[in-house]
Amino acid sequence: MLNHLDISQVLFLDIETVSGYPSLKEAPEDLKHHWAHKAKSLLKIYDRDLEEDEIYSSYERAGIYAEFGRIVCISVGFVMRTKEGWKIRVKSYANRDEKILLQEFSELLNQYYNNPNKHYICGHNIKEFDVPYICRRILLNGLKLPHLLNIPGKKPWELKYLLDTMTLWSFGDRKAFTKLSLLTHIFGIPTPKDDIDGSEVGRVFWEEDDLDRIAVYCEKDVIATAQLLMKYRGMENIPHLDQVQRADVLNVSDENKV
Repeated sequence: MLNHLDISQVLFLDIETVSGYPSLKEAPEDLKHHWAHKAKSLLKIYDRDLEEDEIYSSYERAGIYAEFGRIVCISVGFVMRTKEGWKIRVKSYANRDEKILLQEFSELLNQYYNNPNKHYICGHNIKEFDVPYICRRILLNGLKLPHLLNIPGKKPWELKYLLDTMTLWSFGDRKAFTKLSLLTHIFGIPTPKDDIDGSEVGRVFWEEDDLDRIAVYCEKDVIATAQLLMKYRGMENIPHLDQVQRADVLNVSDENKV
């Protein structure tokens, strides 16, 4: 599976999103009107009566939709072969100013991952969530789409550089939705999820103002996704976190690969 793939040319990514405002009460009036319409459809999935504000903030539903949410962190990583073996290098673009983190992420893609015939972007459920969300937020912030994310109008076979570990595992089963945590468990991939989970990201951002904590959580999903793709290719796990380098600057130039 994926034997043709040069894994060193894959950029792994994950994003963390929150609601656009700490609570619905703080949102603009016109946005409240649109959320009321959205909330009507969401109420059907819960088994008890809820207020619109409860769905917006407490249930972290607003953060799932690019029209009502925002990105607070994009973590990326790549696998490289060194003299000591395979290692993963990761970096997070985390900022309270969404436009700044999107600009920095776009610069990374434009500089280092800009060739659809050579480079790949990989994530779990990336095709239905991460990539569309990033693209929408880039445009809403008045920025230009990086070359590899300028995907409107492209045919499915023109997007083969988007690797989704969830759809790869489905093997064509369109009903399949397998969580990353389950796949890492059954493949025996070490994923030390020892802090927050996705449902707590909004609280950590709006109440604790702890972006670094969110970034560390996001990076763990990047590491897990990279290890999962390696398993798909029949490669060995990277078993120890000392083989993961957290970088302030993600240098992906060829001289850093052996």
